[in-house]
Amino acid sequence: MQPDRGPMCVAALATVAMLSGACEKPAAVAPPPPEVYVTTAVQKDVPVYLDLVGQAQGFQDVDIRARVEGFLETVNFREGSFVRKGDLLYQIDQAPLETAVAQANADVATATTRLQKANGDVARYTPLVAKQAVSQKELDDARSEQDASRSQVEAAKAALNKAKLDLGYARIVAPINGLIGTTQVKPGSLVGRGESTLLTTISSIDPIIFRVAVTEADYLRVIKRDPSRAGAESRASGIQLTLADGTVHPQPGRLGPVERAVNASTGTLGVQVLFPNPDSVLRPGQYGRARLLLDTKAGALLIPQRAVQELQSIYSVAVVGADNKVAFRTVKVGPRVDSLWVIEDGLKAGEQVVAEGLQTVTEGMTVRTKPMPAAETAKATTTGEAK
Repeated sequence: MQPDRGPMCVAALATVAMLSGACEKPAAVAPPPPEVYVTTAVQKDVPVYLDLVGQAQGFQDVDIRARVEGFLETVNFREGSFVRKGDLLYQIDQAPLETAVAQANADVATATTRLQKANGDVARYTPLVAKQAVSQKELDDARSEQDASRSQVEAAKAALNKAKLDLGYARIVAPINGLIGTTQVKPGSLVGRGESTLLTTISSIDPIIFRVAVTEADYLRVIKRDPSRAGAESRASGIQLTLADGTVHPQPGRLGPVERAVNASTGTLGVQVLFPNPDSVLRPGQYGRARLLLDTKAGALLIPQRAVQELQSIYSVAVVGADNKVAFRTVKVGPRVDSLWVIEDGLKAGEQVVAEGLQTVTEGMTVRTKPMPAAETAKATTTGEAK
């Protein structure tokens, strides 16, 4: 009787099936599409600003100098304080100058006496010449002496006036209201010998001048908008000044005088902006950034600057279509508006562009999109608004 081999065959077949299954390779699973953040191109009216770095200077910067020679006796102000017009600043020793005035007075008196004698001689000789009691030569000499004496009187009076002026210059007073600097000389110093010694400087700082340099290209952008205004008084106002600590000066400025010519060495045009400075926050020499509103672009198309790639002055963006496929597109960019960039050509309102993950995408790639975080979107939108 043959043994029953049915169960044994079944077990063998099962073992073979298991071994053959273990040798087969698993099917390859395609990686998921990369995930990128996208943002939608928005259309809105945006201001176009011109930002200019510059430096403040006093509305009037007046150097105070010694106009006469002498020893400085006193300094009559507190350095770094505000002074008013007419306040005594310095006193120079007056004794030598008073002596010069006294000498000039004596010279005037002497010359006047000589003139009186010459006048008397002429008056006396004139009728005597007619009677031939004196010669014509004596009368002519008397008249010459009279003319010389008259000139000596005028010269003596001029010297007296100069001596009085010099005496007045011994008291040095403030010519304007303003902020005075530190003194360059101390009491006891000899000043005014051979030159007008610089003593200190006073600056009028309300309003204060903020000097900026405008490039030729920016100047042409402005002037071409209204060529008839060239050389006329500027009406531009509402200029914003950002200080070194990032704060904005509370008083808006207005455009002041513009230089006559472009600086050939720098290619820039000097412009003055006047800012009210009632609290004396601004001081001469401070740096800052003035922002001037040039224009408002109506219906400008905006996307974040980080969504724009630049290569050799060619700008492009990665547009994600309805099928989630990426297409790189060359665009023409306009001015920057804070963290946004105006796109003038190559993109339409409502299209989605890759804002983060540009380095991971290629042309035609399918991607998974996620909207830019709400906080980032809100920030980008508010920074583009007019300030």
